[in-house]
Amino acid sequence: MTAAAPTAAIGPLPAPAQISGARLKLITVALILAPLIQVFDTTIVSIALRQMQGALSATQDQVSWVLTSYLVTLSVMTPLWGVISGNFGRKPLILLAIVGFSTFALLSGLSHSLEEIMLWRALQGIFGAALLPIAMSWLLSFYRREDFSIAMAWWGVGMMFGPVFGPTIGGYVAEYYNWRWAFYLNMPIGVLAFFMVLFVVPETAGRPPRKFNYFGFVTLGIAIAALQFILDRGQRLDWFQSQMIVWVALVGLSAFWLFLVNSLSSATPFIDPAIFRDRNYLGGTILRTLFGVLLFGSLVLLPPFVQEIGGYTVLDSGLILAPRGAGTMTASFLTGYFIKRIDPRKVIGLAMLTIAATMWEISTFTEDIDRTRLIINNFIQGLAFGTFMVPLNSVAFTTMPAEQRDAGTAFYSLLNNIGRGFGVALFSTYLAYANQRFHAGLTEHISPVVETLRHVSLPDAWSLTEPVGIAALERTVSKQAKLLAYIADFQLLAILIAACIPVLFFMNNPHKMKKPVTAGS
Repeated sequence: MTAAAPTAAIGPLPAPAQISGARLKLITVALILAPLIQVFDTTIVSIALRQMQGALSATQDQVSWVLTSYLVTLSVMTPLWGVISGNFGRKPLILLAIVGFSTFALLSGLSHSLEEIMLWRALQGIFGAALLPIAMSWLLSFYRREDFSIAMAWWGVGMMFGPVFGPTIGGYVAEYYNWRWAFYLNMPIGVLAFFMVLFVVPETAGRPPRKFNYFGFVTLGIAIAALQFILDRGQRLDWFQSQMIVWVALVGLSAFWLFLVNSLSSATPFIDPAIFRDRNYLGGTILRTLFGVLLFGSLVLLPPFVQEIGGYTVLDSGLILAPRGAGTMTASFLTGYFIKRIDPRKVIGLAMLTIAATMWEISTFTEDIDRTRLIINNFIQGLAFGTFMVPLNSVAFTTMPAEQRDAGTAFYSLLNNIGRGFGVALFSTYLAYANQRFHAGLTEHISPVVETLRHVSLPDAWSLTEPVGIAALERTVSKQAKLLAYIADFQLLAILIAACIPVLFFMNNPHKMKKPVTAGS
């Protein structure tokens, strides 16, 4: 089941301490630009789906496959790139990934049918999977361990450009141009990233070649594809009420079981289980998955909450929520410098408590959503997100040996993608469930047949004897049920993050560890 992987000649790199100043900053910018095109693409294309649906005469379910095909291949291929990057070299692989991602983005924009776009998007996901893990691992190789927090500070600022500006740019492009430009915008960023990586970033020394475990890759790929499919399509197919979801789940579980058996019994597993013996990395992967759940789960809830309950327009809701992105970028930049002197676990814990508190505060809002209060809440929440993300990324890899970092960053990115899928699926499904439950509960007490209401003076608009009044009352009940559902969802968010704080007690303070932990320590 294994075969030797070829290697490429890799030129040596000067010691990281020899690279500093302006050159190090240029390297950092170049390695942030590469994954930035992937982050931008995901947010911009999701905004343009509605216009794409009309232009291609597709249903909502059909056009959603544009995202599903991309996300499935993106998740499946992420571990592969991390495993093979040490054998083939990071530089040729990331240059290949930039070219492939940009090329298939262009072909997606030139497509004239939904089938064409789905094909090009699936191929685009294959190359996009390489950008985040390779760039992150490569960036850390240029910094000393005690400066990982600074590297992750710059990384955090760059990675937030997509979620902050992507929806705005995507909405503008879809409104004033057409959906094809959502793909064309990848080209200038891709060209700039390609030439900066080519001419600015030197290659690092490669590790000794290791055998490639084909069986492990195939079984893990099937398991990830099944999970991503279930998360993306589950709500539309009514989850496990659908035979398709049940069969996909069984196939995925079987494949994952075979992957585990192979990983524990093979001399050359696809992903070395030794990386999970590092307590900091293990705790970091758990909390990184939580970060994906929280960030994208809240992105599913906040915009419709502000629009449907508060009555704000799409533009106003975007302006109200923008301070969260500004707070995240600000905190990401500043946190990387001061955590060099403070136990990062305390910073992460404080950030988690702050996020939980801000989520709970949103659950206290009523229909009269105060703009100023919500803006302040979102800015504080953004500061907490940035303060959570940067030290977490730093702590997760500070104690990991350099030879394991490629596979470590790949699995780390994979779990973030899975967390994102879980966040969207969990909170959108729970919102729909809570809405139905609260609506049924309110309807039991507000009906023409309820005797109590006959003795209560109601406004004329809610007349129980007129069809118009009953319809108006139904609209009010529906809106209140939806408000209660949002409240329940935000409370669930707060409880979930507070419940994960004990994970920090299993992690070590990297400032007290003078050298990386060895496998099995």
